[in-house]
Amino acid sequence: MLPFRVINQKTTEQILDMARVIETVEQAYTLKAQKEATLFPMVFYEFEPGKADMDIKSGHLTGANIFGLKLVSWFGENTEKNLPQLIGMVMVLDSRTGAPRGILSGEHITCMRTGAAGGIGAKYLARPESEHLLIVGSGHQAPFQILATLIAMKHVKKVSVYNARSYERAAAFCENIQSRLLNMVVSQFKGQDDLLGEYTKRCQIEFVPVENIEQTTREADIIITATSARQPLIQKEWVKPGTHITCVGADMEGKQEIDEHLFAAARVFVDDVRQSVNVGEMEIPVKKGVVTKETIIAEIGEVILGRTAGRTSPEEITIFDSTGIALQDLLTANLVLEVAEKTGAGTVVEL
Repeated sequence: MLPFRVINQKTTEQILDMARVIETVEQAYTLKAQKEATLFPMVFYEFEPGKADMDIKSGHLTGANIFGLKLVSWFGENTEKNLPQLIGMVMVLDSRTGAPRGILSGEHITCMRTGAAGGIGAKYLARPESEHLLIVGSGHQAPFQILATLIAMKHVKKVSVYNARSYERAAAFCENIQSRLLNMVVSQFKGQDDLLGEYTKRCQIEFVPVENIEQTTREADIIITATSARQPLIQKEWVKPGTHITCVGADMEGKQEIDEHLFAAARVFVDDVRQSVNVGEMEIPVKKGVVTKETIIAEIGEVILGRTAGRTSPEEITIFDSTGIALQDLLTANLVLEVAEKTGAGTVVEL
């Protein structure tokens, strides 16, 4: 008999808070930098081009004694069947025995760890005094990017939100985002009075919908792009000296959110070099010959460990290409399992 724990999305939402997830994702990056974690090749398959596909990201964290995978499927016609289009699950196994530890719903883990990556990019690469955050994209990921950045950066006073398809959607997002963030903070930091008070205060800032992306880009200190764009939304000449940019939308071949020429003018960091060049925001600049793989200064784990300098001057433009790696998912899922084992959350089943 091999017992393991099954954790649904509601339980992951109850267990995870963004501050701990930021710490966990930092650990995933540093374990990779210390050669205590390995990524396996991605698997992507289209059942019907443009209609249904799936991808598998997997890896091994020797520093945490776990290995496993995340499988995400997208079936575009599921809405008509009253099913979510995107469905994901994370499987965590013990790397000392090969025995399963748990199977978890993947959606909230993905949202939290992706948001955490955006906050980490700002924490280590933006100017510490940065006050103006621009979020490009007002979809499902945007609140997580905002929350993580507000937790990581103490001086942000204004968040501008741009939706390339609809100013009305950006406006509706801004009308509701403060209450959504406050609800997230209350639920995530319940019982942690110091953190609850601090992060509640940080969320009570100005949120502004954007129609003129050029003008707002020229004013922003931190830019996070979280879209499915295949054409640049941010142009090089709009970006002022000292800006930090984190790109999280490009996670498969052909996606592009920012002008490829920005990479030739910036100090560039990634979560994984191979993945970034093949399917990340770096793909197009490399394919067009604007830059080479050697343009990448380092993976972000090297910066967190202090082995490589992040920003070296207030005038530098910095870029973090966050493609999303399995190590983030696995270590975040492992955190959920550790808490669940202590509290009895989830359901224990046997193979």
